[in-house]
Amino acid sequence: MNDSRMNNVGILGYGIYLPESTMSAADIAAATGGSWSEAAVREKLGIVKKTVPGPEDGTQEMGARAAEDAIARSGIDPGEIDLVLCVGEEWKEYPLTTSATYIQARIGAHRAWGIDIQQRCNTTVAAIKIAKDMMLSDPDIATALIVGGYRNGELIDYTDPDVSFMYDLAAGAGALLLRRGLGRNLVLGSHIITDGSFARDTGVYYGGTEHPIESLPEAELAALRVGGNRSLRVFDAGHMKTGLNEVSLRNWLACIDKALAKSGATRADIDYLNVLHFKRSMHADMLATLGLQPEQAVYLENYGHLGQVDFMISLHEGLKQGRLKDGDLMVAIAAGIGYVWGAVAVRWGG
Repeated sequence: MNDSRMNNVGILGYGIYLPESTMSAADIAAATGGSWSEAAVREKLGIVKKTVPGPEDGTQEMGARAAEDAIARSGIDPGEIDLVLCVGEEWKEYPLTTSATYIQARIGAHRAWGIDIQQRCNTTVAAIKIAKDMMLSDPDIATALIVGGYRNGELIDYTDPDVSFMYDLAAGAGALLLRRGLGRNLVLGSHIITDGSFARDTGVYYGGTEHPIESLPEAELAALRVGGNRSLRVFDAGHMKTGLNEVSLRNWLACIDKALAKSGATRADIDYLNVLHFKRSMHADMLATLGLQPEQAVYLENYGHLGQVDFMISLHEGLKQGRLKDGDLMVAIAAGIGYVWGAVAVRWGG
Protein backbone atom coordinates (compact mmCIF):
# COMPACT_ATOMS: atom_id res chain seq x y z
CA MET A 1 0.00 0.00 0.00
CA ASN A 2 2.39 2.66 -1.25
CA ASP A 3 -0.46 4.89 -2.46
CA SER A 4 -0.60 7.65 0.16
CA ARG A 5 -4.28 8.14 -0.62
CA MET A 6 -4.95 4.73 0.93
CA ASN A 7 -2.87 5.26 4.06
CA ASN A 8 -5.80 6.42 6.16
CA VAL A 9 -8.70 4.77 7.93
CA GLY A 10 -12.02 6.51 8.42
CA ILE A 11 -15.36 5.79 10.05
CA LEU A 12 -17.71 4.96 7.20
CA GLY A 13 -20.77 4.76 9.44
CA TYR A 14 -22.28 3.61 12.71
CA GLY A 15 -25.33 1.76 13.97
CA ILE A 16 -27.12 1.28 17.26
CA TYR A 17 -29.77 -0.98 18.72
CA LEU A 18 -31.66 -0.21 21.92
CA PRO A 19 -34.28 -2.34 23.69
CA GLU A 20 -37.73 -0.84 24.12
CA SER A 21 -37.87 -1.43 27.88
CA THR A 22 -36.39 1.06 30.34
CA MET A 23 -35.74 1.38 34.06
CA SER A 24 -36.33 4.81 35.59
CA ALA A 25 -34.52 6.57 38.41
CA ALA A 26 -37.52 5.77 40.60
CA ASP A 27 -37.28 2.08 39.65
CA ILE A 28 -33.59 1.99 40.56
CA ALA A 29 -34.23 3.75 43.87
CA ALA A 30 -36.94 1.22 44.70
CA ALA A 31 -34.61 -1.67 43.81
CA THR A 32 -32.07 -0.41 46.37
CA GLY A 33 -34.65 -0.89 49.08
CA GLY A 34 -34.57 2.76 50.05
CA SER A 35 -30.79 3.14 50.30
CA TRP A 36 -30.93 5.61 47.42
CA SER A 37 -33.65 8.15 46.73
CA GLU A 38 -34.96 8.90 43.26
CA ALA A 39 -33.44 12.38 43.49
CA ALA A 40 -30.01 10.99 44.40
CA VAL A 41 -30.12 8.50 41.52
CA ARG A 42 -30.97 11.35 39.13
CA GLU A 43 -28.64 14.03 40.47
CA LYS A 44 -25.67 12.17 41.92
CA LEU A 45 -25.53 9.06 39.73
CA GLY A 46 -26.88 10.95 36.72
CA ILE A 47 -29.48 8.41 35.66
CA VAL A 48 -32.87 9.60 34.43
CA LYS A 49 -33.56 6.25 32.83
CA LYS A 50 -31.65 3.37 31.30
CA THR A 51 -32.43 0.64 28.81
CA VAL A 52 -33.01 -2.93 30.00
CA PRO A 53 -33.18 -6.07 27.83
CA GLY A 54 -36.35 -7.74 26.64
CA PRO A 55 -36.74 -11.50 26.11
CA GLU A 56 -35.23 -11.41 22.59
CA ASP A 57 -32.37 -9.05 23.43
CA GLY A 58 -29.44 -11.42 23.66
CA THR A 59 -25.98 -9.89 23.58
CA GLN A 60 -25.06 -11.45 20.24
CA GLU A 61 -28.45 -10.81 18.64
CA MET A 62 -28.44 -7.16 19.70
CA GLY A 63 -25.00 -6.85 18.13
CA ALA A 64 -26.32 -8.24 14.87
CA ARG A 65 -29.17 -5.70 14.89
CA ALA A 66 -26.74 -2.83 15.46
CA ALA A 67 -24.62 -4.13 12.58
CA GLU A 68 -27.67 -4.19 10.33
CA ASP A 69 -28.39 -0.59 11.32
CA ALA A 70 -24.82 0.44 10.46
CA ILE A 71 -25.03 -1.32 7.10
CA ALA A 72 -28.35 0.37 6.30
CA ARG A 73 -27.10 3.83 7.33
CA SER A 74 -23.91 3.39 5.29
CA GLY A 75 -25.58 1.90 2.23
CA ILE A 76 -23.04 -0.89 1.76
CA ASP A 77 -23.40 -4.56 0.97
CA PRO A 78 -22.44 -6.78 3.93
CA GLY A 79 -20.38 -8.78 1.46
CA GLU A 80 -17.95 -5.86 1.39
CA ILE A 81 -16.92 -6.46 5.02
CA ASP A 82 -13.51 -8.14 5.36
CA LEU A 83 -13.16 -8.26 9.14
CA VAL A 84 -15.51 -8.43 12.13
CA LEU A 85 -14.09 -7.37 15.48
CA CYS A 86 -16.69 -8.13 18.12
CA VAL A 87 -16.58 -5.95 21.23
CA GLY A 88 -19.66 -7.54 22.80
CA GLU A 89 -19.64 -8.60 26.41
CA GLU A 90 -19.05 -12.11 27.69
CA TRP A 91 -22.50 -12.18 29.32
CA LYS A 92 -24.30 -13.57 26.28
CA GLU A 93 -26.67 -16.22 25.01
CA TYR A 94 -24.27 -19.18 25.17
CA PRO A 95 -20.84 -19.19 26.86
CA LEU A 96 -17.89 -20.29 24.70
CA THR A 97 -19.61 -19.31 21.46
CA THR A 98 -17.84 -16.74 19.31
CA SER A 99 -19.95 -13.63 18.91
CA ALA A 100 -18.07 -12.30 15.88
CA THR A 101 -18.81 -15.38 13.84
CA TYR A 102 -22.47 -15.41 14.90
CA ILE A 103 -22.85 -11.80 13.77
CA GLN A 104 -20.88 -12.46 10.58
CA ALA A 105 -23.30 -15.22 9.56
CA ARG A 106 -26.37 -13.38 10.82
CA ILE A 107 -25.73 -10.29 8.65
CA GLY A 108 -24.39 -12.10 5.60
CA ALA A 109 -20.78 -10.92 5.77
CA HIS A 110 -19.70 -14.03 3.87
CA ARG A 111 -16.23 -12.74 2.90
CA ALA A 112 -15.23 -11.67 6.40
CA TRP A 113 -13.45 -13.43 9.19
CA GLY A 114 -14.13 -12.56 12.81
CA ILE A 115 -12.64 -12.49 16.26
CA ASP A 116 -13.88 -11.52 19.72
CA ILE A 117 -11.82 -8.99 21.68
CA GLN A 118 -12.40 -7.83 25.21
CA GLN A 119 -11.20 -4.97 27.38
CA ARG A 120 -14.43 -4.20 29.23
CA CYS A 121 -15.69 -0.64 28.70
CA ASN A 122 -12.59 0.40 26.73
CA THR A 123 -13.05 -2.32 24.11
CA THR A 124 -14.39 -0.06 21.35
CA VAL A 125 -11.42 2.31 21.72
CA ALA A 126 -9.06 -0.67 21.63
CA ALA A 127 -10.88 -2.18 18.65
CA ILE A 128 -10.56 1.05 16.67
CA LYS A 129 -6.80 1.01 17.26
CA ILE A 130 -6.55 -2.68 16.39
CA ALA A 131 -8.68 -2.32 13.26
CA LYS A 132 -6.69 0.66 11.98
CA ASP A 133 -3.36 -1.08 12.55
CA MET A 134 -4.59 -4.25 10.83
CA MET A 135 -6.08 -2.39 7.88
CA LEU A 136 -2.90 -0.43 7.22
CA SER A 137 -0.73 -3.55 7.40
CA ASP A 138 -2.89 -6.13 5.58
CA PRO A 139 -3.99 -5.35 2.00
CA ASP A 140 -6.79 -7.91 2.29
CA ILE A 141 -8.64 -5.84 4.89
CA ALA A 142 -10.31 -2.76 3.40
CA THR A 143 -13.55 -2.68 5.40
CA ALA A 144 -13.91 -3.64 9.07
CA LEU A 145 -16.96 -3.95 11.28
CA ILE A 146 -16.59 -3.23 15.00
CA VAL A 147 -19.73 -4.44 16.76
CA GLY A 148 -21.06 -5.67 20.06
CA GLY A 149 -23.96 -6.02 22.45
CA TYR A 150 -24.14 -5.35 26.16
CA ARG A 151 -26.56 -6.29 28.96
CA ASN A 152 -24.46 -6.50 32.12
CA GLY A 153 -27.02 -4.51 34.10
CA GLU A 154 -28.96 -7.63 34.99
CA LEU A 155 -25.93 -8.90 36.92
CA ILE A 156 -26.25 -6.07 39.46
CA ASP A 157 -27.61 -6.55 42.98
CA TYR A 158 -29.06 -3.13 43.80
CA THR A 159 -28.99 -3.89 47.51
CA ASP A 160 -25.18 -4.08 47.44
CA PRO A 161 -23.85 -0.56 48.21
CA ASP A 162 -20.38 -1.41 46.85
CA VAL A 163 -21.72 -1.58 43.30
CA SER A 164 -23.63 1.72 43.31
CA PHE A 165 -21.22 3.03 40.67
CA MET A 166 -22.60 0.29 38.41
CA TYR A 167 -26.31 0.98 38.98
CA ASP A 168 -26.24 2.69 35.56
CA LEU A 169 -25.35 -0.50 33.65
CA ALA A 170 -27.86 -0.81 30.81
CA ALA A 171 -28.51 -2.83 27.64
CA GLY A 172 -28.07 -2.28 23.92
CA ALA A 173 -25.59 -2.60 21.09
CA GLY A 174 -23.50 -0.53 18.74
CA ALA A 175 -21.53 -0.90 15.54
CA LEU A 176 -18.93 1.01 13.54
CA LEU A 177 -17.85 0.48 9.96
CA LEU A 178 -14.25 1.46 9.17
CA ARG A 179 -12.79 1.72 5.66
CA ARG A 180 -9.24 2.13 4.44
CA GLY A 181 -8.66 5.11 2.17
CA LEU A 182 -12.00 6.70 3.07
CA GLY A 183 -10.51 10.18 3.34
CA ARG A 184 -13.02 11.42 5.92
CA ASN A 185 -13.88 10.84 9.58
CA LEU A 186 -10.23 9.93 9.96
CA VAL A 187 -9.02 7.79 12.86
CA LEU A 188 -5.90 9.50 14.18
CA GLY A 189 -3.80 8.71 17.25
CA SER A 190 -4.73 6.50 20.17
CA HIS A 191 -3.22 5.42 23.46
CA ILE A 192 -4.12 2.80 26.08
CA ILE A 193 -2.86 2.09 29.60
CA THR A 194 -3.62 -1.03 31.64
CA ASP A 195 -2.89 -1.78 35.29
CA GLY A 196 -3.23 -5.43 36.20
CA SER A 197 -3.03 -4.80 39.93
CA PHE A 198 -6.81 -4.17 39.72
CA ALA A 199 -7.51 -7.27 37.59
CA ARG A 200 -9.57 -9.11 40.18
CA ASP A 201 -11.03 -6.29 42.22
CA THR A 202 -14.35 -6.54 40.34
CA GLY A 203 -16.07 -9.34 38.45
CA VAL A 204 -18.89 -11.87 38.34
CA TYR A 205 -18.48 -14.06 41.41
CA TYR A 206 -20.49 -17.12 40.39
CA GLY A 207 -20.25 -19.13 37.19
CA GLY A 208 -16.50 -19.48 36.63
CA THR A 209 -14.06 -22.22 37.61
CA GLU A 210 -13.40 -20.67 41.04
CA HIS A 211 -17.05 -20.57 42.11
CA PRO A 212 -19.07 -22.79 39.75
CA ILE A 213 -22.82 -22.46 40.12
CA GLU A 214 -23.12 -26.24 40.38
CA SER A 215 -21.20 -26.26 43.67
CA LEU A 216 -23.50 -23.81 45.47
CA PRO A 217 -25.65 -24.93 48.41
CA GLU A 218 -29.28 -25.50 47.47
CA ALA A 219 -30.49 -22.34 49.22
CA GLU A 220 -28.12 -20.15 47.19
CA LEU A 221 -29.01 -22.03 44.02
CA ALA A 222 -32.68 -21.36 44.68
CA ALA A 223 -31.95 -17.65 45.11
CA LEU A 224 -30.11 -17.59 41.79
CA ARG A 225 -33.03 -19.33 40.07
CA VAL A 226 -35.41 -16.64 41.32
CA GLY A 227 -33.28 -13.51 40.98
CA GLY A 228 -30.73 -14.48 38.37
CA ASN A 229 -26.97 -14.40 38.67
CA ARG A 230 -26.71 -10.98 40.28
CA SER A 231 -23.13 -11.48 41.36
CA LEU A 232 -21.26 -8.74 39.50
CA ARG A 233 -19.62 -7.33 42.57
CA VAL A 234 -16.54 -5.62 43.97
CA PHE A 235 -14.24 -8.22 45.50
CA ASP A 236 -11.84 -5.74 47.14
CA ALA A 237 -13.57 -2.38 47.55
CA GLY A 238 -10.84 -0.81 49.65
CA HIS A 239 -8.04 -1.61 47.24
CA MET A 240 -10.04 -0.55 44.22
CA LYS A 241 -11.18 2.80 45.63
CA THR A 242 -7.85 3.79 47.15
CA GLY A 243 -5.81 2.60 44.20
CA LEU A 244 -7.98 4.24 41.55
CA ASN A 245 -8.05 7.54 43.40
CA GLU A 246 -4.26 7.60 43.13
CA VAL A 247 -3.85 6.75 39.45
CA SER A 248 -7.11 7.02 37.49
CA LEU A 249 -7.20 10.69 36.47
CA ARG A 250 -3.46 10.73 35.83
CA ASN A 251 -3.67 7.71 33.54
CA TRP A 252 -6.71 9.02 31.70
CA LEU A 253 -5.08 12.39 31.04
CA ALA A 254 -1.90 10.62 29.91
CA CYS A 255 -3.93 8.64 27.38
CA ILE A 256 -5.66 11.79 26.14
CA ASP A 257 -2.43 13.76 25.80
CA LYS A 258 -0.55 10.95 24.07
CA ALA A 259 -3.41 10.26 21.66
CA LEU A 260 -3.51 13.97 20.85
CA ALA A 261 0.27 14.17 20.43
CA LYS A 262 0.16 11.24 17.99
CA SER A 263 -2.49 13.23 16.11
CA GLY A 264 -0.47 16.45 16.02
CA ALA A 265 -2.89 18.16 18.40
CA THR A 266 -3.27 19.37 21.99
CA ARG A 267 -6.14 19.67 24.48
CA ALA A 268 -6.90 23.13 23.07
CA ASP A 269 -7.84 21.49 19.76
CA ILE A 270 -10.58 19.24 21.19
CA ASP A 271 -14.00 20.16 19.80
CA TYR A 272 -16.08 17.22 21.05
CA LEU A 273 -15.49 14.77 23.89
CA ASN A 274 -17.02 11.35 23.29
CA VAL A 275 -17.24 10.11 26.86
CA LEU A 276 -18.90 7.16 28.53
CA HIS A 277 -21.51 7.60 31.25
CA PHE A 278 -20.42 8.03 34.84
CA LYS A 279 -21.70 10.06 37.77
CA ARG A 280 -22.67 13.64 37.04
CA SER A 281 -19.96 15.38 39.08
CA MET A 282 -17.21 13.31 37.50
CA HIS A 283 -18.48 14.22 34.03
CA ALA A 284 -18.41 17.92 34.89
CA ASP A 285 -14.93 17.63 36.43
CA MET A 286 -13.54 15.91 33.33
CA LEU A 287 -14.89 18.65 31.06
CA ALA A 288 -13.46 21.35 33.33
CA THR A 289 -10.07 19.64 33.50
CA LEU A 290 -9.91 19.58 29.69
CA GLY A 291 -11.13 23.17 29.39
CA LEU A 292 -14.35 22.15 27.66
CA GLN A 293 -17.92 23.43 27.90
CA PRO A 294 -20.97 21.21 28.59
CA GLU A 295 -22.15 21.54 24.98
CA GLN A 296 -18.89 19.92 23.81
CA ALA A 297 -20.08 16.53 25.04
CA VAL A 298 -23.34 14.64 25.57
CA TYR A 299 -24.26 13.38 29.03
CA LEU A 300 -25.93 10.00 28.59
CA GLU A 301 -28.45 10.39 31.43
CA ASN A 302 -31.29 8.95 29.33
CA TYR A 303 -29.35 5.83 28.31
CA GLY A 304 -27.33 4.74 31.30
CA HIS A 305 -23.97 3.07 30.78
CA LEU A 306 -23.73 0.52 27.99
CA GLY A 307 -20.05 -0.14 28.52
CA GLN A 308 -18.09 0.00 25.29
CA VAL A 309 -21.29 0.81 23.35
CA ASP A 310 -21.31 4.30 24.90
CA PHE A 311 -18.91 5.33 22.11
CA MET A 312 -21.58 4.73 19.46
CA ILE A 313 -24.34 6.34 21.56
CA SER A 314 -22.27 9.50 22.13
CA LEU A 315 -21.40 9.62 18.42
CA HIS A 316 -25.08 9.26 17.52
CA GLU A 317 -26.26 11.93 19.96
CA GLY A 318 -23.38 14.26 19.14
CA LEU A 319 -24.34 14.25 15.47
CA LYS A 320 -28.07 14.36 16.19
CA GLN A 321 -27.74 17.37 18.52
CA GLY A 322 -25.28 19.19 16.27
CA ARG A 323 -22.52 19.08 18.88
CA LEU A 324 -20.21 17.08 16.57
CA LYS A 325 -19.72 18.87 13.24
CA ASP A 326 -17.62 18.57 10.10
CA GLY A 327 -14.04 19.53 10.80
CA ASP A 328 -14.29 18.86 14.54
CA LEU A 329 -11.63 16.95 16.42
CA MET A 330 -13.43 14.31 18.49
CA VAL A 331 -11.56 12.66 21.32
CA ALA A 332 -13.18 9.50 22.64
CA ILE A 333 -12.22 8.36 26.13
CA ALA A 334 -13.15 5.23 28.03
CA ALA A 335 -12.09 3.20 31.03
CA GLY A 336 -12.90 -0.31 32.16
CA ILE A 337 -12.52 -2.54 35.18
CA GLY A 338 -9.37 -4.56 35.07
CA TYR A 339 -8.15 -1.75 34.95
CA VAL A 340 -7.79 0.07 31.64
CA TRP A 341 -7.86 3.65 30.34
CA GLY A 342 -7.94 4.66 26.68
CA ALA A 343 -8.33 7.53 24.23
CA VAL A 344 -8.59 7.86 20.46
CA ALA A 345 -8.79 10.97 18.31
CA VAL A 346 -10.97 11.23 15.20
CA ARG A 347 -11.09 14.15 12.75
CA TRP A 348 -14.77 14.26 11.82
CA GLY A 349 -15.86 15.19 8.33
CA GLY A 350 -13.92 15.59 5.09
